[in-house]
Amino acid sequence: MKEFDLIIIGGGPAGLSAALYGGRMGLRTLLLTELSGGNLNFVSWIENYPGFERISGAELADKLRAHAAKYKVEFKEEKVTNVERKDKKFKVHAGDSSYEGKAVIFATGTGVRKLGVPGEKEFDGKGVHYCALCDGPIYAGKVIAVVGGSDSAIKEALLLTQYGSKVYIISRGGKMKCENCNYGQAASNPKIEMIYETNVVSIKGDKLVKSVTLDKAHKGKNELPLDAVFIEIGRIAASELAKGIGVEVNEKDEIITDKDSKTSIQGVYAAGDVTNSPSKQIITGAADGVRAAFSASRYLTSGMQK
Repeated sequence: MKEFDLIIIGGGPAGLSAALYGGRMGLRTLLLTELSGGNLNFVSWIENYPGFERISGAELADKLRAHAAKYKVEFKEEKVTNVERKDKKFKVHAGDSSYEGKAVIFATGTGVRKLGVPGEKEFDGKGVHYCALCDGPIYAGKVIAVVGGSDSAIKEALLLTQYGSKVYIISRGGKMKCENCNYGQAASNPKIEMIYETNVVSIKGDKLVKSVTLDKAHKGKNELPLDAVFIEIGRIAASELAKGIGVEVNEKDEIITDKDSKTSIQGVYAAGDVTNSPSKQIITGAADGVRAAFSASRYLTSGMQK
């Protein structure tokens, strides 16, 4: 079994930044991820990452990985299936291999939150989607809806205007919770129509999606004809692996960390969207990763691990 000082689970901005700093500080560092870049690969454009006025998520992911790779970090694109505590070390199982680390950083991010209405599961991939960058081009000239009231929902809608003839934003709230600049772009876009204080209660169709049913009439009708529904109602913390070794989480299943990215277990750290940090941004995830790597390095060099 190959041994490392630091094993990082997750390859998004938090994990890649942690790997970069782990390598810089001379730690034998392994990063395990199913997809290098994580959810960054599904972000069309980023306009709030310092130093880049506009960059695609995939390009930023490539830059982060290339930077980390300069410090002899080992990368494995493998799905981690289990983590075990073994004395003061950690055994990480991924694919057909197992690795041992003296410290672990969970940078596992989040998964999509489902709407949970009739038709969602039946039409998954047949008009129901969760990533505009991935599936938006299918709907050139079509009518599309985005369900959600966040900044992410606004961004999805703006991207979808490049393909669809019309894009509805259906929000259960009375206003969008987003950055002013993004709201301004959406409000001034003739293809976008915002429907407030309304919920989608079912998704209908035959082989493909044909309409959604609303709990509040829109222009006199509860049935809204369309060709696709993109659901953007938040994310769920991917904390199962951490919980498996007893790491403490909050009521949202987010890993609880302190100001140094430490968790409830010595030698275990967490970074990015999987944590209880109130800021779920690419730049704050990167900062979390750096902080976690620093903390792990101090732990490993202080003799506490022995």
